[in-house]
Amino acid sequence: MHAQFLLVFMGWLLILGACVLAWRLGGQAERQVAVLVLTMSLAITLIAMLPNREFQRLSYLLVDGLFGAGLMILAVRHTVAWLGIAVLLQAVQFALHAYYLVAAKAYDDLYALANNLISLGVLICLLVGTLLAWRRRRRAQAK
Repeated sequence: MHAQFLLVFMGWLLILGACVLAWRLGGQAERQVAVLVLTMSLAITLIAMLPNREFQRLSYLLVDGLFGAGLMILAVRHTVAWLGIAVLLQAVQFALHAYYLVAAKAYDDLYALANNLISLGVLICLLVGTLLAWRRRRRAQAK
Protein backbone atom coordinates (compact mmCIF):
# COMPACT_ATOMS: atom_id res chain seq x y z
CA MET A 1 0.00 0.00 0.00
CA HIS A 2 2.90 2.34 0.80
CA ALA A 3 4.45 1.82 -2.66
CA GLN A 4 1.09 2.49 -4.34
CA PHE A 5 0.73 5.77 -2.44
CA LEU A 6 4.25 6.74 -3.48
CA LEU A 7 3.45 6.04 -7.14
CA VAL A 8 0.26 8.09 -6.99
CA PHE A 9 2.13 10.92 -5.26
CA MET A 10 4.87 10.86 -7.91
CA GLY A 11 2.23 10.85 -10.64
CA TRP A 12 0.58 13.93 -9.19
CA LEU A 13 3.96 15.64 -8.87
CA LEU A 14 4.56 15.01 -12.60
CA ILE A 15 1.11 16.28 -13.53
CA LEU A 16 1.34 19.40 -11.37
CA GLY A 17 4.92 20.08 -12.45
CA ALA A 18 4.06 19.86 -16.14
CA CYS A 19 0.97 22.02 -15.70
CA VAL A 20 2.74 24.70 -13.66
CA LEU A 21 5.56 24.80 -16.20
CA ALA A 22 3.04 25.06 -19.05
CA TRP A 23 1.24 27.87 -17.25
CA ARG A 24 4.44 29.82 -16.54
CA LEU A 25 6.36 29.30 -19.80
CA GLY A 26 3.80 28.24 -22.38
CA GLY A 27 1.51 30.11 -24.68
CA GLN A 28 -2.27 30.06 -24.85
CA ALA A 29 -2.47 26.48 -26.19
CA GLU A 30 -0.19 25.10 -23.50
CA ARG A 31 -2.11 26.88 -20.74
CA GLN A 32 -5.44 25.61 -22.02
CA VAL A 33 -4.13 22.04 -22.23
CA ALA A 34 -2.68 22.37 -18.71
CA VAL A 35 -6.12 23.33 -17.37
CA LEU A 36 -7.67 20.43 -19.27
CA VAL A 37 -5.07 17.97 -17.94
CA LEU A 38 -5.62 19.14 -14.36
CA THR A 39 -9.40 18.98 -14.67
CA MET A 40 -9.39 15.50 -16.15
CA SER A 41 -6.80 14.25 -13.65
CA LEU A 42 -8.97 15.46 -10.78
CA ALA A 43 -12.01 13.80 -12.36
CA ILE A 44 -10.14 10.48 -12.71
CA THR A 45 -9.02 10.72 -9.07
CA LEU A 46 -12.57 11.36 -7.87
CA ILE A 47 -13.93 8.51 -10.00
CA ALA A 48 -11.40 6.14 -8.43
CA MET A 49 -13.09 6.81 -5.08
CA LEU A 50 -16.47 5.54 -6.29
CA PRO A 51 -17.50 2.21 -4.76
CA ASN A 52 -19.30 0.86 -7.86
CA ARG A 53 -16.59 -0.64 -10.11
CA GLU A 54 -18.81 -0.92 -13.20
CA PHE A 55 -19.83 2.72 -12.95
CA GLN A 56 -16.17 3.55 -12.39
CA ARG A 57 -15.12 1.82 -15.64
CA LEU A 58 -17.81 3.57 -17.66
CA SER A 59 -16.88 6.90 -16.08
CA TYR A 60 -13.21 6.43 -17.03
CA LEU A 61 -14.28 5.90 -20.63
CA LEU A 62 -16.45 9.02 -20.52
CA VAL A 63 -13.69 11.17 -19.04
CA ASP A 64 -11.19 9.89 -21.60
CA GLY A 65 -13.65 10.68 -24.37
CA LEU A 66 -14.18 14.20 -23.03
CA PHE A 67 -10.45 14.70 -22.64
CA GLY A 68 -9.86 13.54 -26.21
CA ALA A 69 -12.62 15.81 -27.52
CA GLY A 70 -11.15 18.75 -25.60
CA LEU A 71 -7.69 18.06 -26.99
CA MET A 72 -9.14 17.75 -30.49
CA ILE A 73 -10.90 21.12 -30.21
CA LEU A 74 -7.68 22.74 -29.01
CA ALA A 75 -5.66 21.01 -31.77
CA VAL A 76 -7.99 22.37 -34.44
CA ARG A 77 -7.90 25.82 -32.86
CA HIS A 78 -4.14 26.08 -32.37
CA THR A 79 -2.77 23.74 -35.08
CA VAL A 80 0.47 22.76 -33.36
CA ALA A 81 2.10 19.39 -34.03
CA TRP A 82 2.63 18.42 -30.39
CA LEU A 83 -1.08 18.77 -29.74
CA GLY A 84 -1.90 16.49 -32.67
CA ILE A 85 0.35 13.83 -31.17
CA ALA A 86 -1.38 14.26 -27.79
CA VAL A 87 -4.76 13.74 -29.51
CA LEU A 88 -3.50 10.51 -31.10
CA LEU A 89 -2.19 9.28 -27.75
CA GLN A 90 -5.52 10.08 -26.13
CA ALA A 91 -7.31 8.14 -28.86
CA VAL A 92 -5.21 5.10 -27.94
CA GLN A 93 -6.10 5.70 -24.28
CA PHE A 94 -9.79 5.79 -25.16
CA ALA A 95 -9.45 2.58 -27.19
CA LEU A 96 -7.70 0.90 -24.25
CA HIS A 97 -10.56 1.77 -21.91
CA ALA A 98 -13.14 0.74 -24.49
CA TYR A 99 -11.46 -2.62 -25.06
CA TYR A 100 -11.33 -3.46 -21.37
CA LEU A 101 -14.93 -2.33 -20.90
CA VAL A 102 -16.36 -4.23 -23.89
CA ALA A 103 -14.31 -7.36 -23.22
CA ALA A 104 -15.32 -7.19 -19.54
CA LYS A 105 -11.67 -7.69 -18.62
CA ALA A 106 -10.46 -6.80 -15.18
CA TYR A 107 -7.79 -4.11 -15.09
CA ASP A 108 -4.45 -5.89 -15.00
CA ASP A 109 -0.76 -5.00 -15.05
CA LEU A 110 -0.75 -4.58 -18.85
CA TYR A 111 -3.63 -2.12 -18.58
CA ALA A 112 -1.86 -0.16 -15.82
CA LEU A 113 1.39 -0.03 -17.78
CA ALA A 114 -0.28 1.08 -21.03
CA ASN A 115 -2.50 3.60 -19.23
CA ASN A 116 0.40 5.17 -17.38
CA LEU A 117 2.72 5.26 -20.41
CA ILE A 118 0.06 6.91 -22.55
CA SER A 119 -0.65 9.49 -19.83
CA LEU A 120 3.08 10.14 -19.54
CA GLY A 121 3.23 10.59 -23.31
CA VAL A 122 0.52 13.27 -23.17
CA LEU A 123 2.45 15.07 -20.41
CA ILE A 124 5.65 14.87 -22.46
CA CYS A 125 3.78 16.38 -25.42
CA LEU A 126 2.65 19.22 -23.17
CA LEU A 127 6.21 19.78 -21.93
CA VAL A 128 7.63 19.76 -25.46
CA GLY A 129 4.96 22.23 -26.56
CA THR A 130 5.75 24.42 -23.57
CA LEU A 131 9.46 24.45 -24.31
CA LEU A 132 8.84 25.22 -28.00
CA ALA A 133 6.50 28.11 -27.12
CA TRP A 134 8.99 29.46 -24.60
CA ARG A 135 11.82 29.26 -27.15
CA ARG A 136 9.70 31.00 -29.82
CA ARG A 137 8.84 33.79 -27.40
CA ARG A 138 12.51 34.26 -26.38
CA ARG A 139 13.59 34.43 -30.02
CA ALA A 140 10.88 36.99 -30.79
CA GLN A 141 11.96 39.10 -27.81
CA ALA A 142 15.61 38.95 -28.90
CA LYS A 143 14.81 40.54 -32.27
